[in-house]
Amino acid sequence: EAGQIRAFREVLAQQAVRGTYTSENRRRRRRGRDHAGVRIAAAHPQEEQALELEHDVRCGITLAGSGRDSVLANARQAEALGFDSLWVTDHIAFHVPIPESLTLLAFAAAATERIMLGTSIYLLALRHPTLTAKRAATLDWLSGGRLVLGVGVGGEFPPEFEAVGVPVGERGSRTDEAIPLLRRLWTEKAVSHDGKHFRFGPISLDPKPQRPGGPPIWVGGRSPAAMRRAGRLADGYISHMTSTQRYRSNLEQIEASAREAGRGQRPFATAAFLFAVLDTQFEAALERAAEQLGRVYNQPFSEAARKYCLLGRPEDFLTQMHDFVRAGVRHFVLAPLTDADAFATEVAKQVLPAIRGLA
Repeated sequence: EAGQIRAFREVLAQQAVRGTYTSENRRRRRRGRDHAGVRIAAAHPQEEQALELEHDVRCGITLAGSGRDSVLANARQAEALGFDSLWVTDHIAFHVPIPESLTLLAFAAAATERIMLGTSIYLLALRHPTLTAKRAATLDWLSGGRLVLGVGVGGEFPPEFEAVGVPVGERGSRTDEAIPLLRRLWTEKAVSHDGKHFRFGPISLDPKPQRPGGPPIWVGGRSPAAMRRAGRLADGYISHMTSTQRYRSNLEQIEASAREAGRGQRPFATAAFLFAVLDTQFEAALERAAEQLGRVYNQPFSEAARKYCLLGRPEDFLTQMHDFVRAGVRHFVLAPLTDADAFATEVAKQVLPAIRGLA
């Protein structure tokens, strides 16, 4: 296995060399293709691409833990092992226990210094945007500008919407109205708003975020509406339960929406949230993933686990991750479904070094 991984790393290194910014690669990007010549969005020969993908491939991990001590240990371990980011999921209520996301990230921020902190994804429609803006600004301020606010609409657990008095059918329009408000509240004084769902002001929220302009907002989701939202309003996109083919198609939709909205060429983050099980046997990894995700989502998950999860040995992970990079992914968020400590250690040893410079 070690020899296979070394050989795979050599292939990736050769691809990285070919992926440097030569004049040919610049021409490929103008035609809507990545460094390997893979199309990243619908090409418009007369126009520059609206989405400028990052050059480097990064990798983060979800924050696991059954209590205070294990959460702290796992946050510190992720940073020490060299992961680029630390992520939490979000629900008010769900089939399994889930801590409040921004509170959990604030706890992790106090235990770390470098690692990026992200939500994947924060259900924006469940909170008033002024409260989200305040909490996110404070977390970004305290963490030294390390927050990425991944947002989405949710809806798979209607009781949490009922519990906070938000009609589940309004979650999309509430999110669309809230995203621009977050940016205004992070950057302006005396903000007033009179919209469909929210009316307030003038009000100023201080202190402002540490990062100029506020935390980047990455939109998550699977629907065409989510792709439009990402293209019109977001700084990035983070997928969930998505194949490489679907990911490529999603970027094309996002690109088209960005152009229709008149957004000029700008850096755009592209991430993939992937549940993962390391095991020497693929079928054993699949069985574990199906069992764990079936419990989390309260439904059968065998086929979905086979389609959407990273499963098997480190070299199997690298093969699947390489396909995602060719589809446009530049930031992986790995969600281990096995022992978090052992998973993080093995991935840091066998996977992280091989994906650096993969793009």
